[in-house]
Amino acid sequence: MTTDPTPARIGQGVELHHHQGQRDAARDLFAQIWEDIGGEQGDPLHVCVLAHSMADVQDDVRQELTWDLRALAAADRVTDEGIAQAGVTISVAGLYPSLHLNLSECHRKLGDLDRAREHLQRARAGIGALGDDEYGRLIKGGLERVAEQLGESV
Repeated sequence: MTTDPTPARIGQGVELHHHQGQRDAARDLFAQIWEDIGGEQGDPLHVCVLAHSMADVQDDVRQELTWDLRALAAADRVTDEGIAQAGVTISVAGLYPSLHLNLSECHRKLGDLDRAREHLQRARAGIGALGDDEYGRLIKGGLERVAEQLGESV
């Protein structure tokens, strides 16, 4: 059985962006991976994670929104079985809080506060799917930050 190299390649792009500050290099790598997996026709988990990561390296918020919407659409096709086979430790439901958080932030940046609040509420509604670990605390902290920016109580 061959090991799927896609998650490691996406991880390399995340490393380039978040830990080495090489946003352009990360975007180029993500674009190559996107082509290699067949774009939106690829494995839904790959599409979801890659689009979610690609959104983070966009310079234009409208492009960021486009990638975040692709990630959300792909998440709707991911199964818990597919996640388990990939060795991911969260459930499909655990994907949604982060996806909706990013969408909320995009809409806030674009001035569409109603949509921003809608996605914030959807993220909050799914927060129970996350554990009390580093990832869960990161997403909860992001929700608090966006809620404050939207003038909502935390």
